[in-house]
Amino acid sequence: MRIIFSRKGFDSAAGGGPSPIVGGRPISLPIPDTKGFAPATYGERGLGDLVGAASRGRLSHDDLCHDDPMFLPGGRCVFGQCGGAQTHLDRQGVCTGDVFLFFGWFAGEGQGDHHRIFGYLRIEEIVRLEAADTPTRKRFAAMGHPHAFGFHHANCSDTLYVGSGATAAHASEALRLTRDGASRTHWRVPEWLREVGLSYHGAAKRWPSPDHLISVAQGQEFVADIGDRSDAHRWLAAILAEINRS
Repeated sequence: MRIIFSRKGFDSAAGGGPSPIVGGRPISLPIPDTKGFAPATYGERGLGDLVGAASRGRLSHDDLCHDDPMFLPGGRCVFGQCGGAQTHLDRQGVCTGDVFLFFGWFAGEGQGDHHRIFGYLRIEEIVRLEAADTPTRKRFAAMGHPHAFGFHHANCSDTLYVGSGATAAHASEALRLTRDGASRTHWRVPEWLREVGLSYHGAAKRWPSPDHLISVAQGQEFVADIGDRSDAHRWLAAILAEINRS
């Protein structure tokens, strides 16, 4: 089994600022649409005021947003990936049963800039859109998923991951990755993560101590193959329980 730490939402390049914490809840702001495929604006997603503040006025209600990962009613989630990031997922052997933990850059309500986990997706279905038939494409287009409306990379590698998923209702300490008093790339992690390894983080300099990871500044998908390791499975179960806590 694999855990994929998946960086999503606003960043310094896409959006320009951190996603907000509002009423104690982290709200991950989707990145702006750059392909002209997205079917919805920030305003239509109810995020117009928040995106205007987070982007310092560069984005508004009328701008198209790349709403991905897309969390749907009934505890469902659809996430699309393509290009080099998708190639990395394939090379790491990501498959059904694996779990994406979505994290991003947040700030607000007395919490400084930090990375935190805000949602998850447990993979039940993987759809390669280049090979998908018309009814399948229409199914995801009806959901409004941006990858269903056109390829986002020249190699047509757009892939959808579908399964159960949810976003966190609380900006709790348990879901915070950044260490107290540190810059946001300095993470507090379980010691088993250093032992099993995390893709793109093999260099010794990234691990000042067994529970301290300095995450890379770029990259979207970081994969840890935890196999049947019990301490890792217990940690994951606790994280999912915290995300699902009402």
